[in-house]
Amino acid sequence: MDRLIGLERPSGNESIVILTLNRPDKKNALSIALRDAVSDALDTLRQDPALKCVILTGAGSAFSAGFDLSEFQTAFGDADFRARLWASSDRYHKALLLFPMPIVAAVNGPALGGGMDTAVLCDIRIMSDAARFGHPEAAFGDVVYAPLHDLIGGAAARELCLTGRTVDGAEALRLGLASEVVPASDLAARSLAIAQAIAKGPHQVLRHTKAKIIARAAIDFRATLEL
Repeated sequence: MDRLIGLERPSGNESIVILTLNRPDKKNALSIALRDAVSDALDTLRQDPALKCVILTGAGSAFSAGFDLSEFQTAFGDADFRARLWASSDRYHKALLLFPMPIVAAVNGPALGGGMDTAVLCDIRIMSDAARFGHPEAAFGDVVYAPLHDLIGGAAARELCLTGRTVDGAEALRLGLASEVVPASDLAARSLAIAQAIAKGPHQVLRHTKAKIIARAAIDFRATLEL
């Protein structure tokens, strides 16, 4: 892969797509360009009648280190850039949150800040034993709170969002933040096995179930992501 994202279908299975964040030299920091590339890909994939499941993962040693902080520094002094940054952010979160088919996060390494939000906005999280979650931006910025609350409950979500501390695999499993924790060498195969199990379901049933997931969470985009 030489682009910001990778897209591939496992051999012999057109119903699954593996979407890879591909800025390994930046620990897959979510720049405007990377967020827009993911949003564009999801917008295209939602029209694919064969698609039943997406696996989202990161290239290299990290899932994602979060938003690209160098862009926030630029945004302080450039109102146009700041508007573009937040528009990209809103679109990215919405593309993940409202994607009409299941998304499995294969969390291969640290998922911090916006990287944690990315994993939380997926439907299932399979976690490498090398991975961890955390919201270090609690010291200086907002988090995407409501979907985390829906996953692990208010007490745990508030504590993680307010303290910014990191969570390892064992605690993520206990909290329900991860469905499974597996050795790093097994992550790709296990995530694919989960996606294959999902893809056995009829397309229309999966679409209806995902619609129920979104509706049951009572997610209003503006209320969830903005004050």
